[in-house]
Amino acid sequence: MLNTVNLFIALVVAAITYGTPLLFGTLGEVLTEKSGSLNLGVEGIMFMGGAIGLGGVFYYEKAVESPSAFLAVLIGLLCAFIAGGIASLIFSFLTITLRANQNVTGLALTIFGTGVGQYIGEIMRIREGGFVAVGNDLKAVFISSPFPQAMQDIPYVGKILFGNSIFFYLGVVLAIVMHLFLNKSRTGLQLRSVGESPATADAAGINVSRYRYLGAIIGGGISAVGGMVYITTIAGCVWNHEGLSGVGWLAVALVIFCLWRPLSAIWGSVLFGALMILYLRLTIPFIPTQLYKILPYVVTLVVLIIVSLRKKREDQPPTSLGLNYFREDR
Repeated sequence: MLNTVNLFIALVVAAITYGTPLLFGTLGEVLTEKSGSLNLGVEGIMFMGGAIGLGGVFYYEKAVESPSAFLAVLIGLLCAFIAGGIASLIFSFLTITLRANQNVTGLALTIFGTGVGQYIGEIMRIREGGFVAVGNDLKAVFISSPFPQAMQDIPYVGKILFGNSIFFYLGVVLAIVMHLFLNKSRTGLQLRSVGESPATADAAGINVSRYRYLGAIIGGGISAVGGMVYITTIAGCVWNHEGLSGVGWLAVALVIFCLWRPLSAIWGSVLFGALMILYLRLTIPFIPTQLYKILPYVVTLVVLIIVSLRKKREDQPPTSLGLNYFREDR
């Protein structure tokens, strides 16, 4: 019985670890889609965030004798956010200003961002003559829990509630703030109105382009942070050019799974994290590993079918999602 409980606790902790990058990727895309922009370039954005975020921490550590843990985390977050913001600015310019097709532009951004991230990672590796890795002291800061060991040692719930990296708690706080912003603040409601009916919002004096630009840029920055979190926690602060493959697409799927609700992204990311590692924890000999890896997408399809059949308005995507706004057609 005790072994079963320990295995369950270990599974939940691992699920939270693998789900944390998805949480940031999902929250960023939720904000983007709430403004009416469908950015399918999350995969590329997370690659850029992972490479540039790790690079910022790596070169900061090399530049100073006694690196500050707080500054290292802050630099990693800022570098990743700026990288994602720039990539999303390109997406926004093409789709909002030039009115290019959002689906095609997002897919192009995936290819572009993945290439840029891998190129930067390989350039750093070649210049350093080996692996691009952060030292053990800083690595412990990114991986370890910010809570005291006594809290982590609380029977049964200690590891689950207090044994995770600082990024999980930042993600939870961000989800709560985003929920309140989208549902309680005037600015958040105006952003949602742009995603629902840009013509109506425009007639009410709301600047549609401004809100879509800000939603996409800030959302892209948040998604890129998810890439940095993956590299600095799951990948052990070592650049791996294949480590992020597929994570961005899982984040896009999770947006649909959580029905565009930031709070649902918290438990949804943990569930998807569990599905990602299930093949390592629950091995069935006659089931191929590949079938385990498609489980998140299968679950998303099931939820999408159920939601479509129920036809509840609050469970549907923003009405104008993926549609460019032409003011002349108003």
